[in-house]
Amino acid sequence: MIKRIFFFISLLIPFTFLQASIVVLNGLTHNYKVENGQVYKGKIAIENTGSKPQSVKIFLQDLSYQADGTISYTAPHTNERTNTDWIKLNTNFITLKGKEKTEVYYEITVPKQLSKPGSYWSVFIVEPVEDVKPSDSKQGVNITSIIRYAIQVITDYDAEKVKPDLKFESVKIEKEESKQIVKIAIANKGDIYSKPTASIEIYNRKTGQKMGVFSSQAMGLLPKTSKSYHIDLNKIPPDQYNAVIIATDEDENAFALNVELEVKND
Repeated sequence: MIKRIFFFISLLIPFTFLQASIVVLNGLTHNYKVENGQVYKGKIAIENTGSKPQSVKIFLQDLSYQADGTISYTAPHTNERTNTDWIKLNTNFITLKGKEKTEVYYEITVPKQLSKPGSYWSVFIVEPVEDVKPSDSKQGVNITSIIRYAIQVITDYDAEKVKPDLKFESVKIEKEESKQIVKIAIANKGDIYSKPTASIEIYNRKTGQKMGVFSSQAMGLLPKTSKSYHIDLNKIPPDQYNAVIIATDEDENAFALNVELEVKND
């Protein structure tokens, strides 16, 4: 049987590239379907929207994140499921003239044999830097970083052999900008990347009346990571409720949790 791998690239953080006059032109997600042991080519298309020259360096790191907001970018091989050794860039440093576009090419060489099915991943760090300038105080030059960006590279190996495993870590209601927000921490305890949506069905605790179903945005979860999924409950009047929280991924795998909620006035 031919083994297949699926991988995609997506921008991990918001498009603050605009602050450094750098934008990515070829989308936030690139999907590929590849065969075991083959080499596949991709590119990152970049434009300098400013009028001045802009230098950019690109390199690979490992990635992990948790529901408390912690994001860790670490050296390759920190993650036992890293795929940094599979990926080669044609260059690690470019300089774009004002309004110039360019493409950075990479190759992914899929190993002929992998011992474990599931997701392997790393991130491209794309870091605009200041123009190289002579130093007034020292010999040589200084390069000062401006801001960093991360693009995930996730490779799913024999995904059909791995079942998702999502766990609810915590549920709490907090007030933000006069809105009642339920924050649901979901962890991916499995070995395969998942992109769940969290939804909540709310029932009045005394009458049993269904008050509605509310949903979060879908967000990707790498294995052994967690995120906080936020749902606006501003339409729900203050009271005590029973609720069913459901995490559903793109393949309609569902994980449920029964909870009691209290929506307060303040």
